Amino acid sequence: MVKNPNEVVWKRNEIDSPCINICSIHREERICVGCFRTMDEIGAWSRLSPQDRADIMKDLPNRAPRLRKRRGGRSART
Repeated sequence: MVKNPNEVVWKRNEIDSPCINICSIHREERICVGCFRTMDEIGAWSRLSPQDRADIMKDLPNRAPRLRKRRGGRSART
């Protein structure tokens, strides 16, 4: 059975966005707390080359610990 050409979904062969719909920019680190991208990376994502996207995706796990640092607390006051 041949599909109707109007029913075929067009898909691009590209890296999906790492967005997980937790969109909030960390005040000090200036990266999204959900996907760890910068505001510039988020805004440019649809225009980036596949290689640029892959480079960003590769670096995201290195950014996660920046948001898990303990800030303040008793040790910060002493």
